[in-house]
Amino acid sequence: MSDSAEARACFMKWKYSRHFTFLKQADKNITVICKLCPGEKKLSAAVNSTSNLLKRLTRQHRQSLLSEPSSSSTDNTAATPAKQTKLDFTSATQKVSEGELKKMIAGYVVEEMLPLRTVESPSFRCILNKIPVCGKKAALHDRKTFSTYLDKCYADMEMELKETFESLEYICEGSQSSRSSHNKSFLGMTAHWIDPSTFVRGHAALACKRVRGRHTHDVIGNEIEQVHSAYGLNSKVTTTGTDNGSNFIKAFRMFQKSDSDEELEEDDEVTFTDVEQTLSTESEGQFSLPPHLRCASHTLNLIFHDVEKWLQANEAKFIYRSATSKCSAMWTKANRSSVASELVDNFFKKKLIVPVSTRWNSFHDALSRITDIPLAELNTVCTQFGIKCFTDREYLFLKEYCIVLKPLTVALDILQGEENCYFGILLPTLEILISRTLALQDELKLTASLPDIIVKAIKVRFSSMMDNKEALLAAVTLPKFKLRWIREEEKKDMVRARLTTECRGLSLEDQQPAQDHKNPANSTDDFFSFEEDDCTYSAETEVMEYLKYAGSELGVLSQFPRIKAISLRYNTATPSSAPVERLFSLGNLVFTPRRNRLSSERFERLTLMRYNNFFKNNTAK
Repeated sequence: MSDSAEARACFMKWKYSRHFTFLKQADKNITVICKLCPGEKKLSAAVNSTSNLLKRLTRQHRQSLLSEPSSSSTDNTAATPAKQTKLDFTSATQKVSEGELKKMIAGYVVEEMLPLRTVESPSFRCILNKIPVCGKKAALHDRKTFSTYLDKCYADMEMELKETFESLEYICEGSQSSRSSHNKSFLGMTAHWIDPSTFVRGHAALACKRVRGRHTHDVIGNEIEQVHSAYGLNSKVTTTGTDNGSNFIKAFRMFQKSDSDEELEEDDEVTFTDVEQTLSTESEGQFSLPPHLRCASHTLNLIFHDVEKWLQANEAKFIYRSATSKCSAMWTKANRSSVASELVDNFFKKKLIVPVSTRWNSFHDALSRITDIPLAELNTVCTQFGIKCFTDREYLFLKEYCIVLKPLTVALDILQGEENCYFGILLPTLEILISRTLALQDELKLTASLPDIIVKAIKVRFSSMMDNKEALLAAVTLPKFKLRWIREEEKKDMVRARLTTECRGLSLEDQQPAQDHKNPANSTDDFFSFEEDDCTYSAETEVMEYLKYAGSELGVLSQFPRIKAISLRYNTATPSSAPVERLFSLGNLVFTPRRNRLSSERFERLTLMRYNNFFKNNTAK
């Protein structure tokens, strides 16, 4: 296309081009004839600008443009840019119902852990008055009315949890006691399960109640039994995970239902008991607690104490004490002095991590932050703090200490998970932890014997779990692991045989109810009926096909019904009681000095609704 033709096409897109006749293009200008002027009035304009022609129209032919009919512009509608529509917000105001407003207020107070008197705050009421409510003005509740509404919401939450538990076959619990900063003791309990259809981990808080007096084993057993009865969980709980507290261990040792109790129930022999003696003494079997599972995270954390004891009693105790004492001096200086803290922040561009006794891995993380700093810069700050400088040997010791304990901290973080953490993760995590810790031995100089101490502590503290039947079946029925984490061929064959035996027993149990309804004496064919071996063969085949299957997602278990049933049964439990710790962390947000007038019952209800995200998961009705 020539330049003149291109200029003509561009000019014809102008919305007032109909008043002109295009003649020619000369360099960067075009020549046109005005149709509204008498004669042939030639005008000139730039190729890329028609402002000169527009001025001619508005000055000389304004009247003609005003009297021009509106239909005359229809031919060039496509070339005319559309005007922005003016929005009218007067009729588009979104209104909420009174029920929705109450639900949002309750969700705001509970989610943000605000005191109940917030609803009576003048500034809060001023905000509510600006919210349009359908039909009438919003009814502003006082604290008493709002408390009644929260009680109704709590009752709805309890009803939803009971309906959820009724539809589940396996549930595990976490239980732990804690003392708040106000010298009040509480018992927390959480429930965990796996959705059989989606394999999604679910969790809920069951209790965060104050327990007065001593937390003895019988008191703990009574409180756990009451929570089970309130939610109807006596026959559904597979395990209850707790920390290594002596009161919890004794409670489950005394009140846990053992296999011998079941044998006594099946024994038909008549025995005589002294009724007076039975009623006068407290019976140890008054509670029936589920199987006990010690918190693996707490047990791993105890290995840090084992390592510290070994370092204090070993030949490395002098360098360990001198290095850690200098670190403690730096932490104290930076934590208590604002000038020192600003100096660290300006010099290192990051703050030092101060260890906390209640936070696992904090000591290792604090030492790692120090060893990330070059030795020259570290000693420069020590000099300004008035602290003795680190020697090369001490700095190397801290480096090796962090390297050796790094796998342990990673394993601890894995076992503290909740959403995708199953009981079957425990044994593979321990096996990999042992192998990775031993692999570090060759590159160590000052702490060469420390990996053996850590591995020995792991095997001692988890001795009852290494060959545990439930733990092995839980691990092998997770498609992510199967038998990959086992190194010895003999152990692989043993675990494979246990899984096959479990599948056989499961299939026989499924077929037993159907056989009970048969009447074998009705005909000769029924009289000569024999038990088939198809179930045994199918169980072995299912195990073989499952172990060969390449998928690693939990969804593949739907193709193996027996494996799925076993996995749901043994993987429902969580290896750690860390979720209960998170429950107590929410409780600390509620029970602050400004809100310490809350009753124990009100405190528990607010904490449970916050932990269970009741107002996030439910829409207003």
